[in-house]
This record gives sequence, structure tokens and C-alpha cells, in this order.
Amino acid sequence: MNIGIFGGSFNPIHNGHLTLARAFLEKEKLDEVWFMVSPQNPFKADQALLDDHLRLKLVQKATDNNPHFKASDYEFRLPKPSYTWNTLRHLSSDFPAHRFTLLVGGDNWAAFNRWYHAEDILSHYRLVVYPRRGEQLSDNALPPGVSILSTPFIDISSTEIRRRIRQGMSVRGLVPPAIETEVGRLY
Repeated sequence: MNIGIFGGSFNPIHNGHLTLARAFLEKEKLDEVWFMVSPQNPFKADQALLDDHLRLKLVQKATDNNPHFKASDYEFRLPKPSYTWNTLRHLSSDFPAHRFTLLVGGDNWAAFNRWYHAEDILSHYRLVVYPRRGEQLSDNALPPGVSILSTPFIDISSTEIRRRIRQGMSVRGLVPPAIETEVGRLY
């Protein structure tokens, strides 16, 4: 199977994540997209996160209606912080018949040279970069095995959703209806 790995804190998951995952699934001709809920991103060690299992539960509820989406707690069993290289190595060992493609945002791609074992990731796995608004990326400037996910920009962020909830504002249309009420109570 061809599996797309969409890692993140998902603090909380939102409609932008789901739209991006659908584009990733279709344009990369994947069998499934695994939402890899990260217990601790090494670049966001100072970020306050909801409990790992609560974030996983929200991802499960948000993805339940798509049989090609899987909420994953795989990184919960791995050492912290969650280094993508370690996750991919373990996944490849545990699922040798699967091929894994990693989706990263343009902000992460800009810092990719600082990732743990960045060169190893590039030499063993395909990467797809989703540019954020204002980022200019060209396929010609990317190394072999790295491509750009061509899809419209999605202007939704978990930070904005948390801010809106703290200010008592609605998040309708920003998060899936299946989790809207719960997200409003948790943040």
C-alpha cells in the first residue's frame, strides 16, 4: 500500500487539515493518509498541548467518515521527542509491504535542514511539500524525491481556532461538525 504520513500536533485538527489530506490522497495516488498525532514535536517543545489521547480522539472523530483516513497513535509508543526519521524507520520495519510518503508544510520544509537525519529522510522517502501563503517554492529548486502539492491555499490554523475559542467566538466551519462542540469545551 502507498501510505501518506501527515504528522502534526493537531491541536486541534481542523477543516484545513482534512482538505489538505484529501488533496494529498488524490494527487499522490495514495491508498491511505495516516494522521500521525505527535506527542512532542521537537520544534514546538514550548507549545502547550492538549493531552495526547484527547487530540487523538478528536482526530479519530474528525476522520471517521473517510475510510482512507486513519488516526494514528503510533508515535505515542516511540521515544520523545518525536523525530520523523525514527517514526519512518519504525514504520518501515513494522509495515515492510507499505511505501511511505511524508507531507510537510512549507514552513517545515524551510527548516528541513535542521531536522534530525534530514538527509536520510530525503534518501529513503518521498516528500511532498505544501506551501503556505506567501511562500514561493519551485519544483526545479527541490531535490529529487521532493515535490510540491499543488492545491489552493487553506487559511485555517489551530492557533487561530484556539484564539477564537478563548475569546468566545464561533469555530463553525473551521473544524468538522463532529468535533465542534467538544473542541469548544476543551480549549
